[in-house]
Formats: sequence, C-alpha cells, structure tokens
Amino acid sequence: MDLRQLRHFLAVAEELHFGRAAEKLGMTQPPLSQSIRALETDLGAPLFARTRRSVALTPFGADFLPHVRRAVGGVDALSETAEQLRGGAAGRLELSFVSTADYSVLPALVQGFRARFPGVDLSLTEMTSDMQIAALAQGRGQAGILIPHGDDPLPEVLAYRRLLVEPLVAAVPESWCASGRLPPGRGPLPPEAVVDKPLIVFPRRAAPLFHDLVTGFYTAQGVRPQVAQHAIQMQTIISLVSAGMGIALVPQSLRNLARAGVAYRDLAGEAPLLETGIAWRREDAAPTLRNFLALVAEGGAAV
Repeated sequence: MDLRQLRHFLAVAEELHFGRAAEKLGMTQPPLSQSIRALETDLGAPLFARTRRSVALTPFGADFLPHVRRAVGGVDALSETAEQLRGGAAGRLELSFVSTADYSVLPALVQGFRARFPGVDLSLTEMTSDMQIAALAQGRGQAGILIPHGDDPLPEVLAYRRLLVEPLVAAVPESWCASGRLPPGRGPLPPEAVVDKPLIVFPRRAAPLFHDLVTGFYTAQGVRPQVAQHAIQMQTIISLVSAGMGIALVPQSLRNLARAGVAYRDLAGEAPLLETGIAWRREDAAPTLRNFLALVAEGGAAV
C-alpha cells in the first residue's frame, strides 16, 4: 500500500460514494475503484461492501479507518513540523549553567524562552564553568551560562557574550553579627572586618576568575586568605556559612537565596565585580540556539 491509496480510502470512507469521492480527489471513478481494489488485495480483506445502490464500510474497514486517519494526519503534519524545526519553534536546546546563574539571569531567560517557544524541549544542566567550557569545545551541549576564565581566553571554537556584571557581597553567619565577631547591623562591612575571617570559596579550577576576584580582595588588603573549605555548589557554600564555618564573598544576586542563619552584607568601598556570560560554539547553526541568542540580545536576561 502507499499514501495515495490511503488517501483514496479516506475519501471513499467519508463520502460512501465512489463518484463523489472521485470528484473530491480530482480523478475519474475507474482508477479510484482500481486503487481501492488493489489496497484491499494488499490488506487481504475487503474495506467496503458494494451494491448497485450503496457503499458501506465493512467491519474491517470501519476498524481500519481511524488508524488510516492518524497515519495520514501524521504525514500531513510533517510539513508543518519541518517548518517549525527550520524556524526553531520546535526541536531541542541543551543549556548548561553555573549555580550562581540560578539566582540572577537564568530564571528570566528560561521563562522568556519557554513563553516564546513552548514547542522546544529545553534541557537544563547545572555545571561548573570549567566543565561547561570543556563540554562545549568538545561538541556537547549548545550553550552555557558561565563565569569567564579571566585572562585565560576561551577556546577559539567558542563565542561569548556578557550577560551581567555585579558586585560581590559578604555572606556571613548571623550569629557572628550578634556576638560581636562582626560589626552589628546590616550596614557595609569594612575590608578589615572581613579578611581576618575563615573563608569558604570556589576551587580555582572550577571558576578561576571568581576565585581570583575573591582572593584578590584579600591580597589588596595585604592579607593571605584563611581558606576553611572549598565547595563548587553555591547552595553548599551558603549552607557552610549558615553552619558558622566561615564567610563567603558571593555575587549580589545571591541575596535571592534566603537561608536561615545567613546575612548578606555589602562590602565598604569598591567591591570586586563579577561577570557572568553565555558561551556557544561559533559553528552551531541550530535554529533553537539562534532564537535563544536573539532573546539574550533583546534583553531577555535582564534581572
């Protein structure tokens, strides 16, 4: 059987009259009758009960009809599906992100993209910056929201666009403010009140720029940081602060991560500025990626 025969069957099943069905199909009745007989031969069962005065579906034909409608409808929908895939309204987009982005640019981007392209399967994976860069360079994933590697250039195969620049703030145990270990209140903390405290920080391999910004703040005060713990998840860092293990210098947007026992304090003076951006392979021409980058260019990542 072929698609043409199935369309012929649908026309006759809908009209229950070979003459009207032939007219609907723009053909004469004899070749339509021949097509139906050939289809019945292929199927090994009659589709219609014919008399001189009437045409009716056989029980087999009635049971076969909904399957044919679905099959032909699926074929008819392929052209629309292809158009959606070409335009990026359907398909898949694989996006990775650093944990800090979950509290700044990521929610607005995801909400905006899903609202505009609900037919796209958006796959999200949390991943450190170093792992994102390696994966993208090796052809895995399509785009990554990451913290750039400072003076270390990205691989040549990757393009990059800045999304956000924000100051670092101090995440501190609330108990330290109450006990006098830190100045009380919610005001800015002077550098000298910060740099002599145990520090919880990202390991340098995971986010060199972030790590160097934090340790550079200490170096500028002539102090070597007392690293109490490394952690690669921002939620883990804040949990360790809540437990009183030390303080952390985190992006300002982390204020959106409320945690009992943690206070966020501005840094007095000029606080270090952290950049977050998006990277993708220059040669990736996927329509879904093109649409995502267009959303970013329109300000879809505004926070």
